[in-house]
Amino acid sequence: MYVTIEGIDTAGKSTQIEALRQLFPDAVFTKEPGGTGIGQTIRSMILNGELENKHAEMFMFLADRAEHTHQVIVPNIDSLIISDRSCVSGVAYATVQHVCDMNTLVQLNRLATDNHLPHHVFILRLTPEELTYRLSQKEHDAIEARGIDYLLSIQDALIASAHALGINTHVIDASQSIDTITLEIANLIKGAL
Repeated sequence: MYVTIEGIDTAGKSTQIEALRQLFPDAVFTKEPGGTGIGQTIRSMILNGELENKHAEMFMFLADRAEHTHQVIVPNIDSLIISDRSCVSGVAYATVQHVCDMNTLVQLNRLATDNHLPHHVFILRLTPEELTYRLSQKEHDAIEARGIDYLLSIQDALIASAHALGINTHVIDASQSIDTITLEIANLIKGAL
């Protein structure tokens, strides 16, 4: 089974991934972008703001997604795969940036993944107040520097994108305790295995 943890920056994806590593030691853990060698380069370029064109950024994400699917997802499809981000993020970010319409983005991501989409997506959702607080506690990368309204629009787009891609979607209140969130995700994974 292939599952993904999604959410805007500071929602707690990395924290949950680390907690799930302890609970599912035999699972394959990966991330997008960055789950392959070329993905690490693409991730660095995007987070450092090296790309000025939104279409170029989208195509870089799609290139990474195709390579990631080929190198990581397909070879491990008979295992439990837990990914930090996926095509859900790709569709959401490109939708908010008005690169093209959501239906086209869904088709492009289906092409890039050869229809190997996650079976379940867990979206960590923050309130505007919680997001404001969390952002005040850290330095911002190029994505976070776009502001709170931008990040909240991404959050809404994550949910819409997951539904448009036809993925089983679980929206989780990210303001809960870390352990409560981990237990909720773990129970949903165990119930689906």
